[in-house]
Parts: sequence; structure tokens; C-alpha cells
Amino acid sequence: MDKPKVIVICGPTASGKTSLGIKLANRINGEIISCDSMQIYKDMDIGTAKPTLEERNAAKHYLVDFVSPDKRYSVADYKKDAEETIDKIISEGKTPIIVGGTGLYLNSLVYGIEYPNIETDLKYREELENRVLAEGLEKLYDEAAEIDPEAIKKISPNDKKRILRILEIYHATGKTKTEMEIESKKNGVKYDYRIFVLNMEREKLYDRINKRVDIMIENGLEEEVRKLIEKYTKFPTAMQGLGYKEIIEYFDNKITRDEAIEKIKMESRRYAKRQITWFKSYKNAIWLDAENENNVDIILEEL
Repeated sequence: MDKPKVIVICGPTASGKTSLGIKLANRINGEIISCDSMQIYKDMDIGTAKPTLEERNAAKHYLVDFVSPDKRYSVADYKKDAEETIDKIISEGKTPIIVGGTGLYLNSLVYGIEYPNIETDLKYREELENRVLAEGLEKLYDEAAEIDPEAIKKISPNDKKRILRILEIYHATGKTKTEMEIESKKNGVKYDYRIFVLNMEREKLYDRINKRVDIMIENGLEEEVRKLIEKYTKFPTAMQGLGYKEIIEYFDNKITRDEAIEKIKMESRRYAKRQITWFKSYKNAIWLDAENENNVDIILEEL
């Protein structure tokens, strides 16, 4: 029996995934499931480039704007919520379209990876945080590289959240993140994922990223961060997001405002580069020129 088809539109940040997803949804009676680890959070609209209300009205969107920033939300949570939503959309006779660029979230679906919902060992987390302050993040990055060299290839040396996650998984289970992924891939997947990757000339992409950051600042990113700090007392993962952590550094007088803006641009460009490398691992993916106006027709021909 054929598996139900699920379309995936992924690609680096600022490559036009949201727009293409909406156009496709309107052509094929589809509904969109976001695959973005920052757009899940409420009250975080500007820095996450969340689909606007107008865009969400143009096509039904799921898994956007539904998690409080003071709550922890894991890859395991996402996989469960996304698969339940896929089943709902299919049961209503519509086509699910996964749209986003968070590689871990995508892997959990297209490879059927079961990331365990490991309860956070707060004592060990505090120990790691103290070590970051005392020894520097680079030391922990090197340790994570020793433990799981495969996983660390996909992680920036500045990505504290994911570096600590590698150490925490190994501490809690005695297995590396990579070992757990290999084991769970053996279970197979429920759906026929058709993956399309948007890409464009690197310099054009970087220019779009830089302009997007300028627009975020103009639209009030700093005020958005201030309101978040006033409203919530803790941020388990939300404030690790690009744009937010740099503005916090500026508020803490660690860097100037101009340095924060330039850092957001630089880290966003680096993130885009890592995303492109990540998506190259999808062997059956079809790559699309992000500037091609006929991408919807190309996708329909491939289905």
C-alpha cells in the first residue's frame, strides 16, 4: 500500500520558503506545517520572521505561535505534534506541506528519528553553564567533538544550546546523539516525503539576509526583546534564537548596538551556510532556484 505523500519545502533562511509554501498550498488544496524551531514561540514575531496574519490567512498554518517562550519544547515534542497534524490534514483529504529550515526537526520526520524526551538534569546543566563561564564554550565544544564527532560537524562553535545538548544526551543515556539517530532510523517512516530545497546564488542570499535583519531592526526587534524580558521570567531555549541573544548582549552592555546588528547578520549568514550543507544530505531532494517564478509548476511535475 502506498504511503501518503507529504511535501517538504526547505532551504536556508531568507530564501522564500513561506511564500512558495503558500502558493503551492493554494494550488493543491494543501495546508502548511511549520518546521521552524523559533516560529513556534508566542510573542516572538519580528526576530523569527514568522508568517504574518495575512500570510496565515492565505493558507492554513500549523505549529506556529503556540508555545510560551518560558516553556521548553523539544525535537521529540515537535515530531509528535507534526505527525499528529499530518494525519489530521490527510484525514481531511488535503495535502500536508512541511515548510521550514530547522534541520533537526526535518530529520525527525523524514528519517523517523526518535529523539528521546530526556528529562533535564538541572544539576548537570548548572555545572555545564558554570564551566562555560569559567573555561569558555570552546572547551565544551572540543569535549562534544570528542564524544560525538559526527554530530558536531553540523554545529557552530558558538551554538551553546546544541553543544550542551550533545553532552547532556551522553551524560543521561551513555549513548551519543548520532548512535541514537542510527538506531531509530531502522524503524522506517510513515509517509512518502517529497523534499524540495530552495537555493540561490550565495551573494544574493547573503544580501537578502542582511536586508532582512535591517528590516527586523526597523520593525522594532529591540522593543520586542524588551517586552519579552518584562513578560517572562525564564527562557529555557527561546532566547538562544538568532537575533534575540545578540540584542540581549547589547542590553547587557557586552556589545554596542551596531555590533549587535552586524553580529546578527554574520551569524545569520553562517546559519544559512550550515543549512545548505545540512540539506545536501537529503539524497533524493530536488533543488530549486529560489528566484524561479515557476517553482510551483516544477514541484507539481515532480509529484
